[in-house]
Amino acid sequence: MQPPRIIISGGGTGGHIFPAIAIANALKEKCNGQVEILFVGAEGRMEMEKVPAAGYKIEGLWISGLQRKLTIKNLSFPFKVISSLLKARKIMKAFKPDAVVGTGGYASGPMLRVASGSGIPTLIQEQNSYPGITNKMLAKRVDRICVAYEGMERFFPKSKIILTGNPVRQDILKLDGKRARAAEFFGLDNEKKTILVIGGSLGARTLNETVQAGLKQLTDAGLQLVWQTGKAFYPEAVNALKPFEGKGLFAFDFISKMDFAYVMADVVISRAGASSVSELCLVKKASILVPSPNVAEDHQTKNAMALVNHQAALLVKDFEARKILIGEAIQLAGDVAQVKKLETNISKMAYSDSAVVIANEIMSLIHNRKAK
Repeated sequence: MQPPRIIISGGGTGGHIFPAIAIANALKEKCNGQVEILFVGAEGRMEMEKVPAAGYKIEGLWISGLQRKLTIKNLSFPFKVISSLLKARKIMKAFKPDAVVGTGGYASGPMLRVASGSGIPTLIQEQNSYPGITNKMLAKRVDRICVAYEGMERFFPKSKIILTGNPVRQDILKLDGKRARAAEFFGLDNEKKTILVIGGSLGARTLNETVQAGLKQLTDAGLQLVWQTGKAFYPEAVNALKPFEGKGLFAFDFISKMDFAYVMADVVISRAGASSVSELCLVKKASILVPSPNVAEDHQTKNAMALVNHQAALLVKDFEARKILIGEAIQLAGDVAQVKKLETNISKMAYSDSAVVIANEIMSLIHNRKAK
């Protein structure tokens, strides 16, 4: 029997890429390695680097989003859509997939549209409590919709929805016994408390500028810092840290060893992207969430409130962050009872084995089609 052939499409940010890679890994494990997987992303976006680094082939489409402001870039949008649909058809014809999976992002639109129109089994995975425009447009066409939050029938056909949670990077699921190695990896003191700042895979200006302004406060409080800045802010962060050399404050443009970062963290400051929230639940970390205001329908606030309403995280609004965020983090780090309460409550919000559940659903779609 031929190994199943599966296309996984999505990207633009880590929130779309890492779930896609987690699903691919789960498919490989389920099929004992006997599966052909091809990723399809958007040219020039981070998936074109991260997917090959994870050991998978990827094809790129010439596609981007429609700018919300009036801009000359929008003039090329119709041509990009046509180009991407044509290339998606070409990829489908050459690869002949048994199923096509979308995890959100610009590239998944053309790929899933072509697949669903060709009668290929299709599945989309929606990470957020408020779906992105691509997945909303695809909902009526696809066979299955895997979601991370309850109540998603407001947006999608109820009969297609499966509540799975969000797939996450596998390395973060096993943190026991890693603290000493993690401390050595980052150059941290194993005995001191550490703040981890993650603004998403591309960084977050509000968080970066707030941390930059609060470096002295952190050192005065005796706290260490692991700070993911994103590429754009990284040079500025390195300069800002020079006066604090030897104080246990470290910046990284991107943290590849997130298991080490989480195991060292006593308090996490994070944006409220769906993947970040899912990871924080699984690693059981006391967290302060600062939702990005620059996202569709304010979905990060909705993601954050799902935790805050269960006393599983604290919330600081973006416009308040520069004034109060560092003080809140220092206060939380020193409050053992509050940290324990947040850790206990956030652990109850975790969905484990999401990638495995989704992989099973993909294989079920393939088998059902072959059985017809």
